[in-house]
Order: sequence, then structure tokens, then C-alpha cells
Amino acid sequence: MRDRLQRNGRRIRQRYSGGQDRPLLAYSVVLGGYAGVVGVMGAIGRARGVRLPARFGVQDTVLLCLATHKASRLISKESVTSPLRAPFTSYEEPTGEAEVNESVRGHGARHAFGELLTCPFCLGVWIASGLTAGLVFAPKVTRLVSTALTAIAVSDTLQILYDGAKKSV
Repeated sequence: MRDRLQRNGRRIRQRYSGGQDRPLLAYSVVLGGYAGVVGVMGAIGRARGVRLPARFGVQDTVLLCLATHKASRLISKESVTSPLRAPFTSYEEPTGEAEVNESVRGHGARHAFGELLTCPFCLGVWIASGLTAGLVFAPKVTRLVSTALTAIAVSDTLQILYDGAKKSV
């Protein structure tokens, strides 16, 4: 049975990858980790008797959207957070305001984590899940962190607009 599963796994990987090195097993581990974290958070909430809100208000939703955007770009692209990505990536070039392009290196888990850490879209799922759980478990702290991230995102936008306005004069 084990050999059969391994053969099927190899066949699926070969058909999917088109000759490229795609770490499907490592991606499965990352997906399993995400599902595990969400499951543990749900179990903790249930054990503590935490009640989910009937719905989130528009203000919290907008705050989460902007905070998720900023946190995902901060972790995946900003120069100052490159030490977090360095074990999984190689520096390529600067790519705009305080951001860098990096290429993912390694194979298997290293490659999968590198892709996660350099992709703001991928990180957005994790960050939005964490911030949403934070609104349920620790709403005051989560709103504080989300407000700071939102202020930074708006400030970044204003800085870029200001620089653009100076150049057009």
C-alpha cells in the first residue's frame, strides 16, 4: 500500500511539474501547517468558550484589509525584513520604495517556505487568518496592531504620492 501511494505521488508530481522542480510535498506540509494552526485556534476557542461574533463590522473589516496588505508586504518585500527571508532566498535587486526582489532558493521545504515568505498574496492568507482570530481572542490588541499597520500603509501611500507630486512640478 505504501509503495502504491509513493508511486501515485511520484506520477502526480511528474505530470503536474512539467519537468520543473515543484515541491508539492513541502507545499502539502505548509498547507497542513496552516490547517493545523486554524484547527488548534478553533479548539482553543471552543475549550475557552469563546463565542464568534455574529459578524464583523465594516470598520473592523476595512482595518483588517489594510493591515493584512501592509503586513504581507512588510514581511515579503521590505528591505528591513530581509533577514527573515535570507535563509530561503537570494537578493536580486531593489524594486521600489524600500522593497527588494529576491529569488527563492533551495529544494523541498526551503523552497516552499521561500515562496511563502516572498509572496504577499500567499502571506495574506496567513496574516488575515491571524488577525481575524486576533479579533476573536484579543480584540483590543489586534485593533491596536491593525491600526498601526493601517497608519503605516496610508503613510507609505502618502509618501509615494508626495514624491510623485514633487517630480511632476
